[in-house]
Amino acid sequence: EDEQIVAEIMRRRFFPAVLTHKAWEGFYFAGHEIKITEATDCYGAVVWPSALVLCYFLETNSRQYSLVDKNVIEIGAGTGLVSIVASLLGACVIATDLPELLGNLQHNVLQNTKLKCKHQPCAKELSWGVDLEKNFPRSSCHFDYIMAADVVYHHPFLDELLLTFDHLCQNDTIILWAMKFRLDKENQFVGRFQTLFDLEVIFDFPSLNITLYKAMRKGRMQS
Repeated sequence: EDEQIVAEIMRRRFFPAVLTHKAWEGFYFAGHEIKITEATDCYGAVVWPSALVLCYFLETNSRQYSLVDKNVIEIGAGTGLVSIVASLLGACVIATDLPELLGNLQHNVLQNTKLKCKHQPCAKELSWGVDLEKNFPRSSCHFDYIMAADVVYHHPFLDELLLTFDHLCQNDTIILWAMKFRLDKENQFVGRFQTLFDLEVIFDFPSLNITLYKAMRKGRMQS
């Protein structure tokens, strides 16, 4: 079953028939053809399989996890695919990443959502652990969902990542987090994450080494 669903997820991806000067990939989600411009010179500007897993989950579980009129923030949005799909499914989305990725992120979000969404998504700078209360004050920024795909990878900022989850997550916020397991240091992050949040596996793909988690603040998880 794992491999059948993985095959279905990967069938959502398509490539340009003619090579162009800009690298891009295409995806079919939420009833739309989505074109993502990529940059091959940094990790954050490539679509990774964890993002596809999360997008597929959002689309195929849109009744249980309805995004219509929900406030969503994606951290480490990269190319913006997850934010775009969440927007197409009716959410009010803020896609965030580092300043050097914002240009490409804004381009992808605008190109794929303009005049197609109930709520026009926006892209905003978020450096993990930096100026969180200034840029996302807890008194006025309430998120129904925090989304993250492949954010725990090859970087020294895991303390800051945990701090960011902690700041953005209120008592009724649901975290949907897709993670590819690679290195012990990153795997240990799951244990640290569980000191603050209850964690539930809602999708698991051994063939991809990817797990999709649902998380809430400790004591708030409902089955």
